[in-house]
Amino acid sequence: MARMCGYLSGVFVYIVTEKAELVAKKRYYLRDGDSVPVEDADGMFKRVAAAVSAVETKYGKLEVEAALLANDFHSIMSSLDFIPNSPTLMNAGTEQGTLSACFVLPLEDSMEGIMKAAHDAAMVQKFGGGTGFALSKLRPRGDRIKTTHGVSCGPIEVLKTLSRVSSMITQGGKRDGANMAVMDVHHPDILEFIDCKEVEGDIHNFNISVGVTDDFMRAVKVGTSYFLINPRSNEIEGELDAREVFNKMVYGAWRNGEPGIVFLDAINKDNKVVSEYGKMIATNPCGEQPLLGNESCNLGSINLANFFKPTAMFNSSETSIDWKVNVDWIKLDKTLRLATRFLDNVIDANYYATPEIEDMTKATRKIGLGIMGFADLLIQLRIGYDTELGRIVGKYIMGFIRDIADNESMRLGEARGVFPAWGGSEYAKSDRRFRNACRLTVAPTGTVSMLADTSSGVEPTFAIAWKKMNILEGETLYYVNKYFERDAKDFNFYSEDLMDYISNGGSIQNRDDVPQWVKEVYTVAGDITPEAHVLMQAAFQQYCDSGISKTINFSNDASIEDVYTAYLLAWEEGCKGITVYRSGSREQEVLVKAEVSQNTDVETQLQLDFLDLVNEPVIVAGGECCATPHHVEESGCVTCKSCGWSKCHIA
Repeated sequence: MARMCGYLSGVFVYIVTEKAELVAKKRYYLRDGDSVPVEDADGMFKRVAAAVSAVETKYGKLEVEAALLANDFHSIMSSLDFIPNSPTLMNAGTEQGTLSACFVLPLEDSMEGIMKAAHDAAMVQKFGGGTGFALSKLRPRGDRIKTTHGVSCGPIEVLKTLSRVSSMITQGGKRDGANMAVMDVHHPDILEFIDCKEVEGDIHNFNISVGVTDDFMRAVKVGTSYFLINPRSNEIEGELDAREVFNKMVYGAWRNGEPGIVFLDAINKDNKVVSEYGKMIATNPCGEQPLLGNESCNLGSINLANFFKPTAMFNSSETSIDWKVNVDWIKLDKTLRLATRFLDNVIDANYYATPEIEDMTKATRKIGLGIMGFADLLIQLRIGYDTELGRIVGKYIMGFIRDIADNESMRLGEARGVFPAWGGSEYAKSDRRFRNACRLTVAPTGTVSMLADTSSGVEPTFAIAWKKMNILEGETLYYVNKYFERDAKDFNFYSEDLMDYISNGGSIQNRDDVPQWVKEVYTVAGDITPEAHVLMQAAFQQYCDSGISKTINFSNDASIEDVYTAYLLAWEEGCKGITVYRSGSREQEVLVKAEVSQNTDVETQLQLDFLDLVNEPVIVAGGECCATPHHVEESGCVTCKSCGWSKCHIA
């Protein structure tokens, strides 16, 4: 459906698809006491823009200037050129709820430290945030406890406790909070950690990753042993064969995608405040945002698909173009600067779950400007994802984004002041006066890319036709690649037989009626080798000061050796982490190829009967909802942004 939206000096027409509208209604719109949406997409973007731009007055701007900037913020969101992370869309302008998506919480080796982490995680997840923890500082299982003369239960039992806390916070809701646990490969309990998710569902709301060092990876390559270090005493407690441990990690990833790997030396290469705050040893739940303890990060993504500038005409004999000419660099520059300023403002507009998180977040002022729609941009440029040119384009664009974001952060640093920890940072040595300790992060953009109707993050197109399952409280959404459908009609190879074939999971690579150039341009995740997936991630990583959320897809028949090769290549190419997934290796999957009955229109398959978000209101510990409710869904639970009433969260 088309929607007219007026802003600035003109009128801009933007498209909100039916599925995007359903996503917005389900996830983002404010609601009244009867759970009826009280805003539309335009109202949501205006609410967010007004709340974030209001920060400008704190830095000497007049209210009229803040209002003008609100128009600019509204324009880049309503045009779907830039969209912030989900908590910002949900909570901005409500005076309750975090605007941040990513948190890392410290986990110290004491009863007080463990209980503090559990408490803080509950507070973060109460408002929809995701948390990451490092188990590396916890003493191993069976280690002595001096104060009680007992022995430690070990990090895995602590992990299970944190998992239970997370489940408790969302009990009664329909979606668990997201978490990440990282353990240093040198920890004495590393073998138990690698196997802790061998049984699917045992620790059901945590991703796990092993933190590995360059020394460990070199030991893997040459086939030598390495030392295990007790974090309590910092003494050597044994040694293991590095290759055997690595093989165990690889097998687990082949079995069900866990554990992933975090390359600790790579993530700390860009840790510019290490001298003051120490090393980063954990990441957010999706792995793209390494953070220090109590840091949070505010994410937002540029929709690259919208920056295609169609100055060339395509026909059956001319299917390639000068890609540099067909990217709107001027528009991209302007959008990047506005988005950088937007995310810096979010830090001041934010609500923080604990004082420690607020203090640490404002000390480093990290933001995570990223992208989505890259695969869709390549398709419009007639460039295959699985090509050297595709990787060249990725590197060039990410380098451009880095330069503009860095420049704008320094402009903000001159106008507003550098981040408070700047004086003790590596930046001070070169007098690079950044407002933000880091600027870039490529997040997965799962729900946000659905809202923008574009490809997610740096991922390739998953399939020509696919469905998203187990989302939005168990709903399924069907998709067909809009560019393929357009090109099939424009280049005269469209047929009902072809569309039925791909809608039932068929590959265009096996069709004689599809031109060769189309097969090359429309390579999907399953067509791309794991090595090519890794190389694309590495291409973007060269110009990103945080990490890249990227899934390295494998077919079901992939071997353990294939996973081994991908893990090793990711380290060699300078990635900061790697996550792999072998198709069909888990009982529940979010993305699957569509299987639609023949001669059935994909859109008619939707017929989505979205469930009511809540049942009848109940009285909770915090009392009844207020007389002027504004309800939003967070982590599967409806919360009132006016008074804080919640149907299912612990008050």
